[in-house]
Amino acid sequence: MRNETDAASRHQIPVIDRMMEILDVLAGRAAGASISDLVEAIAVPRTTIYRILNTLQTHNVVRRSATGSYTLGPRLLALASRVGGGGGPAYDLVSLALAHLEQLSETLGEGCKVSVLDGDHALVLSAVQGKREYALAVWPGQRLPLHAGAASKILLAHMPEAERSALMRSELEQYTLRTIVDRKRLTRELARVRRQGWAQDKGEYSPSIQAFAAPIVDPEGRMIAALSVPFLTGASPDRQEQIRAAVIAAAAAIGTDLPPSDEALAGRARAGADRGRPRASVRWPSSPT
Repeated sequence: MRNETDAASRHQIPVIDRMMEILDVLAGRAAGASISDLVEAIAVPRTTIYRILNTLQTHNVVRRSATGSYTLGPRLLALASRVGGGGGPAYDLVSLALAHLEQLSETLGEGCKVSVLDGDHALVLSAVQGKREYALAVWPGQRLPLHAGAASKILLAHMPEAERSALMRSELEQYTLRTIVDRKRLTRELARVRRQGWAQDKGEYSPSIQAFAAPIVDPEGRMIAALSVPFLTGASPDRQEQIRAAVIAAAAAIGTDLPPSDEALAGRARAGADRGRPRASVRWPSSPT
């Protein structure tokens, strides 16, 4: 085993290893990290980190703020949106969802976002800001826990059971008094989310923020992302119902626009070919006279 590991390491490129370490650190820091933060986190010379960041910034893989901190960039998110899984198509989910997000934001005045699974977190893949007064800011690249929040519960509820069970065996962090950290209670909540087709956050990640979310389902019935709208606590019941209904409708509209997988297209082609073949005539035995 050691010989295999040594052989594999000889064919690796160290600078790419360092680049991946930098991206891993940035993925865990929504507010960003400075060069000094990265030097401390991965123990690599400052000049090396600077050169890597400069190259990544040129390709829009990372962004540099006015204060000098770095965050994940739009190029990386665009690449992530094209990753197919489980035999699914590698389409550009960001582009396909954008018009729906803009329409939803225009209708509600709130920010809205599309999130996908990213290991044991939810990753905000695409977001549109709201224009309503006191609308909450949303931004791509944010990573959130899977057990707290509306979109997160959608993603967790539709994970394969074995993966969901493994994730829930780890300690669940309590962010607010409303965060569900009891495993039996969380299991019941996820079953309810699957049954009703939407999820609600009543202040599970931040006490002043609520949200509604719904699954985005592809033509083969697979949940591929979650659409959500966060809003400040205190909205009236009528306003909450307006948001909930709009989120469900927009998620369904995005799902309708998703292309079928190559496997599904091949199946349809085979079915069409079968329908076009002449059927053998059947000779029934004559009835006795």
